[in-house]
Amino acid sequence: MKNTYINKNKPETDNVVQVPNNLKANIKSERIAKRIARSGLCSRREAERWITDGKVRLNNKILTECGTNVTKVDLIEVNGKTLPDKISTKLWIYHKERGYLVTNNDPEGRATIFEDLKSKINLRLIAVGRLDMDSEGLILLTNDGDLARRLELPATGWLRKYRVRVHGYVNPQELEPLKNGITVDGIKYGRIDATLDRQQGSNAWLTLGFREGKNREVRNVMNHLGFSVNRLIRISFGPFSLKNLPPKGLEEVKQKILHDQLGISKPQRTYADESNELTNNQ
Repeated sequence: MKNTYINKNKPETDNVVQVPNNLKANIKSERIAKRIARSGLCSRREAERWITDGKVRLNNKILTECGTNVTKVDLIEVNGKTLPDKISTKLWIYHKERGYLVTNNDPEGRATIFEDLKSKINLRLIAVGRLDMDSEGLILLTNDGDLARRLELPATGWLRKYRVRVHGYVNPQELEPLKNGITVDGIKYGRIDATLDRQQGSNAWLTLGFREGKNREVRNVMNHLGFSVNRLIRISFGPFSLKNLPPKGLEEVKQKILHDQLGISKPQRTYADESNELTNNQ
């Protein structure tokens, strides 16, 4: 795809690092939306929207194509401000309460988890996946938009486990076919491991585990079996679990765990550091 720039005749500034062509060949490049997301400013999807809206400048020219590759020596501006240097990737576990939306803005003015988080941490956080308003439990949060997107992809293959309370009398044999997957209203769901924990009057507690995480998967499957869900709690997402974290509790994942589980090493040098090194070696 041809890269499109709109030159607004903005004067060149000294902020653009001039790098000889022989050095540029040795600099790793990446898609500009990914670079913006990795700065912690937004998710990759939001970055792409900002680009198409003309809110991103590359080397003093407005950029409108998302397919552009950039290196660490390119000058990127978003909404008139220079893109922040690469931040240290961090991950948090948050215990979402029922009645909160997982969104930054709600047109209807309903409560969101990010409003609650403002009193706990002064960072822009991005949620990995979603839980609907009536669901509760574990939400992963990160300051790295690219990491959030990577963890959401089905290719990650992480097991998600839920405690589910349904109204009705459950026979364990009714849950067995779910291991082979199921199709509900034309939507195919993969393997679901479901066990009956206990029957409590006219309600039953179940534990469900699956790897896809499609929209409202638990509720749709349970309704198909004739059970209405009246409580849904996510207790784990891959190697991360809720454990004893209280509702609205926020816990940062230790750097060693990030390295062991995600391959994320200690904080890297910033883009500015690497750019200065290149120019000093000219």
